[in-house]
Amino acid sequence: MALEQVTPEQISSIHALIRQHVRHTPTMQADLCDFGGHALPVDLKLELLQHSGSFKVRGAFTNLLTRQVPAAGVVAASGGNHGAAVAYAAKQLGIPATIFVPSVASAAKIDLIRSYGAQLVVGGDRYADALAASEIYVTESGAMPIHAYDQVETMLGQGTLGKEIEEDLPHVTTLLVAVGGGGLIGGITSWFTDRIKIVAVESDGAPTLFDAFKAGHPVDAPAGGIAADSLAPKRIGELAFPLAQKYLQPPVLVSDDEIRSAQQALWNGMRLVAEPGGAAAFAALLSGKYVPGLQEKVCVLVCGGNTTAVNFG
Repeated sequence: MALEQVTPEQISSIHALIRQHVRHTPTMQADLCDFGGHALPVDLKLELLQHSGSFKVRGAFTNLLTRQVPAAGVVAASGGNHGAAVAYAAKQLGIPATIFVPSVASAAKIDLIRSYGAQLVVGGDRYADALAASEIYVTESGAMPIHAYDQVETMLGQGTLGKEIEEDLPHVTTLLVAVGGGGLIGGITSWFTDRIKIVAVESDGAPTLFDAFKAGHPVDAPAGGIAADSLAPKRIGELAFPLAQKYLQPPVLVSDDEIRSAQQALWNGMRLVAEPGGAAAFAALLSGKYVPGLQEKVCVLVCGGNTTAVNFG
């Protein structure tokens, strides 16, 4: 479905619609990677500087501006970032919002959601539990659900990141993107199709896309690891998986220790505080799990910064 419904033309239209509500986040170059004795300049897209601290606000505004919102408002289930984004966008547009998050959500994300005035419900151990609870609430309240990743409007919004990256960094040949449910990489892949190489990166504690590639279809996967509050849905989205099959290779898997090292390197080198999910794509480079060729022009998407777990020294 996403192959027909999430196109570059539609993404361009959505970008024009939401651009007044979202930040065109900056890029910067990091000369900290040494591959086989040579330094590789790496461009970073700093989406951790976006409103609400992550890329998710793009999909949130797309939903609120293109769908008919009932008087009961909107409801979202989230590991944290999507909930914060929906709460922020709803506050800006004067719409009631109810957000369901699991107990694994970080304190930073819970506090952020509350700061935007949304009704917050914390319960269950993982994102799937929050999603189930939110679906019951939708039935009882009549509120409009906004899915974190497996929804056309959400994916269109996230795809605007691809448009910005191409505008700002037209030389890029390779883009590393972290994967949770697939809304981000699905939207970005829909923008670029096969014009550049897109490398999917997952936590080895939550290999949703990796396991789907092995099975040939979305399957339930483990939902653990340090980035569980942003990269650990129950399974990859039905919309994103056909795009992954068509345009991507199986994802690179990174460990918790490699993600922590990437967080440390982003802080040491550029004073960027990235959450674990936000640093996962950079971890693939830093750990050597993905080694680019000499001619590759690499960009890494640093997609979120909502964390209080900072002890970098």
